[in-house]
Amino acid sequence: MDRRALIGLTALGSALAAAEVAKASGKSSGGGAPANAYISLPTATATILRRDGRRGVMTVEVGVDVADEALRTRADQSRPRLSAAYNEVVRLAGERILPGAPPDVEWLSRALQAATDRVLGKAGAKLLLGTVMVV
Repeated sequence: MDRRALIGLTALGSALAAAEVAKASGKSSGGGAPANAYISLPTATATILRRDGRRGVMTVEVGVDVADEALRTRADQSRPRLSAAYNEVVRLAGERILPGAPPDVEWLSRALQAATDRVLGKAGAKLLLGTVMVV
């Protein structure tokens, strides 16, 4: 038998075994959280008062990163409640903005994280903020 073919088969077998182990553990070979830990949610919006007295819109892109499998299932099932809670927090943040001032992203992130923990019933899900935009 050709030694090169035998070496190629051995390398292929070990690569397949490593892929099966990574698949069984639910993690990618690079480590970290499982690939499906991120849950995307709709953009939260609120009406604000602009500097010139006209109405404007504040939009916040949010997502949730949940490493725990049971909590991820609960978060996935609670998407409508999370979206409603995020819209309420963004509405409150829109009311706090003074005309012409930028939004308080620190307060917004703390309030959204508290809403996440309240809806899910316990801590463990990490809120991820995308774009916070006022138009």
